[in-house]
Amino acid sequence: MLRHLQNKPSAGRASTLLLQQWQQSCCYHSEKGVFGYKPRKPREFKVPEDVVQSRNAQGNVYRWVEAYRKYGHKLAAVNPISIKSQQSFLEELNPVFYGLQSKECVKPQGIFNAPELASPTTTVEELERLLKEIYCGNTVSAEFGYVENLEEREWLAVHFEKLRSECQQYLSNDNRKQIAELLIKSQAWDNFMATKFPTVKRYGGEGAESLLAFFWQLLRNSVQDDLEHVVVAMPHRGRTALQTILLQMRPVKVFHKLSGESEFPDGCQAMSDVISHFHISEDLQVDGKTIHLSMVRNPSHLEAANPVAMGKTRSKQQTLKDGAFSDEAGKPFASSALNIILHGDAAFAGQGINQECLNMAYVPHFEVGGSIHLIVNNQVGFTTPGDRGRSTDYTSDLAKTIQAPVFHVNGDDPEMVALVTKLAFDYQRQFRKDVFIDMNCFRRWGHNELDDPTFTNPKVYSIINNRKSVPDLYTEKLIQQSVLSPEEATNIRSQYMAYLNEELLLVPKYKPEPNYFQKQWKHITTASSDAITYWDTGLDYGLLNYIGQQSVAYPEGFKVHPHLKKTHIDGRRKKLNEGQKIDWATAEALALGSLMYQGYNVRISGEDVGRGTFSHRHVMLVDQESNEMFIPLNGLNEGKSGKLEVAHSILSEEAVLAYEYGMAIDNPDNLIIWEAQFGDFANGAQIIIDNFIVSGETKWMDSNGLVILLPHGYDGAASEHSSCRIERFLQLCDSKETAPDSDNVNVQIVNPTTPAQYFHVLRRQLVRNYRKPLVVVAPKILLRLSAATSTYKDFEPGTQFLNVLGDTTSVRPDAVKRVILCSGKHYYALDEVRQSKNLQDTAIIRLESLCPFPTYELQKELEKYKNAKTFIWAQEEHRNMGAWTFVQPRFENLLGQKLVYCGRVEAPTSATGIGKVHKREVEEILQRPFQL
Repeated sequence: MLRHLQNKPSAGRASTLLLQQWQQSCCYHSEKGVFGYKPRKPREFKVPEDVVQSRNAQGNVYRWVEAYRKYGHKLAAVNPISIKSQQSFLEELNPVFYGLQSKECVKPQGIFNAPELASPTTTVEELERLLKEIYCGNTVSAEFGYVENLEEREWLAVHFEKLRSECQQYLSNDNRKQIAELLIKSQAWDNFMATKFPTVKRYGGEGAESLLAFFWQLLRNSVQDDLEHVVVAMPHRGRTALQTILLQMRPVKVFHKLSGESEFPDGCQAMSDVISHFHISEDLQVDGKTIHLSMVRNPSHLEAANPVAMGKTRSKQQTLKDGAFSDEAGKPFASSALNIILHGDAAFAGQGINQECLNMAYVPHFEVGGSIHLIVNNQVGFTTPGDRGRSTDYTSDLAKTIQAPVFHVNGDDPEMVALVTKLAFDYQRQFRKDVFIDMNCFRRWGHNELDDPTFTNPKVYSIINNRKSVPDLYTEKLIQQSVLSPEEATNIRSQYMAYLNEELLLVPKYKPEPNYFQKQWKHITTASSDAITYWDTGLDYGLLNYIGQQSVAYPEGFKVHPHLKKTHIDGRRKKLNEGQKIDWATAEALALGSLMYQGYNVRISGEDVGRGTFSHRHVMLVDQESNEMFIPLNGLNEGKSGKLEVAHSILSEEAVLAYEYGMAIDNPDNLIIWEAQFGDFANGAQIIIDNFIVSGETKWMDSNGLVILLPHGYDGAASEHSSCRIERFLQLCDSKETAPDSDNVNVQIVNPTTPAQYFHVLRRQLVRNYRKPLVVVAPKILLRLSAATSTYKDFEPGTQFLNVLGDTTSVRPDAVKRVILCSGKHYYALDEVRQSKNLQDTAIIRLESLCPFPTYELQKELEKYKNAKTFIWAQEEHRNMGAWTFVQPRFENLLGQKLVYCGRVEAPTSATGIGKVHKREVEEILQRPFQL
């Protein structure tokens, strides 16, 4: 249960340790970087002198060509089902606007890059024809005029203008036949599903089949560039077709699920999910090479999976020592693992989590080396037409906030989809930045197959119902060009349909195989369903003293803030040396540092986590002259040298928490911590809490050990910063009211009252052989309360997190008539009142763990007080909040005693903003328990 640790150097050695290489390993604001972050070096780029001269000599021609690059997309007819007349003229694209005449000769070299211009001179008329063909063509256009970086704009212009000419030479006839086969199979899959399962909402890919051409091209490019992992986030439309046709998922798995069975093996307790949320994690063979593709689970909040994929990608990058995790200088992120995100059109424009994700794209400790995005633009959100679902021209316009180029492509042209995918991939590899493909297509059957879209969109569906499918159009094209014969097309379809029928016949005998606790998770198991287990998380204090001293060590010459030097650094050293009054921040540093010593990596993320919201943590020190930051714990030179990543997040909860969840589900041996600035801010991430954190294991067998720190406490700060809404988390847990809990609850919720308890619960997350998300109702005033401290004995071997803390005073058990139960900081206020009254008939018991509910431990404590007649639950929160409604039925059902409530009365908001009312409430809730 606990890796053996030998006694290690004393505090004296640590306190004098000089970190000779701190500049290379620990600075954050400097150009040298820190663990998990290396600043991008400026790229050197200069437009060749001859090109500059050509552009200066023909300024009007250059301005005209640039206008096409900036505005040409407005005239492009990339919409296969448009009901609006296409704009045909734009003054900015008129050569006359620049003083150019149609028969005038110009020299396009250095200005325009289309290979079709073999001659050094051409006419304005011919150049206009090529510009219209390239930038206003019927199947593809580009937006990149807003990209500020000159090198990127030049690169995009060169490569986009060569795109059409590369079509025939890049896509061989064999390649085109492969694409056709994918599209034919996609159509066959949807037809088969419609026939065999006519009452199922399958969210088929009809109208968007060209997304298979996107993945076909993407995987080929990925193996050619020696990528090892591709992590994908994808909504439900067309998902099962992609998974079964290109990503090696057995169709029988889908059919088995649709027959009413689970996708998990017999005996697995997972409640499972719908077919459109199926997960993929496969080693794929592409062009003779192996690449691993994992597709994260997606809930019906379609875009919520995107930051999960980003976090999972970064975790893989850390494991593979990709990017800033590498010892190799200059190695960019996404050298080994690449992130791919698919979006729905209405969801991308409408859901704010996308803005948050894009805002994270290049933030230190969140960047993944640029994601490739595909918007499957069905041009309708449920029933709402596209232009009613946004205030911008394009659904992709949010991409402009990070200057990501966008390629608009007609989904009727799978070849151009493939070519644009190659172009997007090449851009991402060149610049390691986000790039978007906006694939304009349609939904043949409306939002789902049981819908009637003509109720609300009759004109659009009149077009859709009277046009051929994308696979049929492309097949006919290849047949006309003698690339594919009618017999070959028929055989592809008939053979695939036969295969699907064979798979359907296997359903009665099909036994799902486990796809969990494999690879990096193979040493992890499910939690015990029999009992609540205890884990020895204590350590030799000599080692902890060394770690604690190291947590405030800094290099010679580093200018520490004088207040921190006195209170934080010198104060911590003194407490550690004395082994007394160890505070919350010190205990946290000991927990994190000891896990790092054992070889685990730790990541703490959130707003202001380096300093801590309440200026208590200071896990990063800032040089007061150079502004460079230093992470002392990354200077540990003993043990197995895990690393600490301190990730100051954007001002977001939803996307950031999802990102951390993505990291936690990838690697069980990294401690991932997310801290809310104040506990109530977690409500901004409720979608992630509901759909992933508390339900992911139950739905999908995705275990995770994510730690959520939620500062909580009624200190007169009104409703916004008082409550982390404990009641919400307790309502979301699957703790039982009528039977004792075991370790196997969906989420563990603790409200620790001592630094040692916090130390043990953090270490327990990785010491155990199973993983559960942990919600810590974290303190505010306890961070500095002298009564809320621990001694060195509380950390020694044999110590552990205790689910219940009994009364530690000298009250005689046989004299106790009243037992008060509470949780969290309220204990200290109650104990102070008890001491002031010198009450000997009252015991106070602390529930440190709320879920799992500690029935056995409470029973053992209550057995001490055989003469007790009154049992009280005391809390700061209002009656309709806090833990009361959770504790009462469990206490009464499992312990057989009536429990009396004592706390604030019911209220619609968590705390008053009136100082006098707050004081009156505090007085009442502290005095009343002793009057009952």
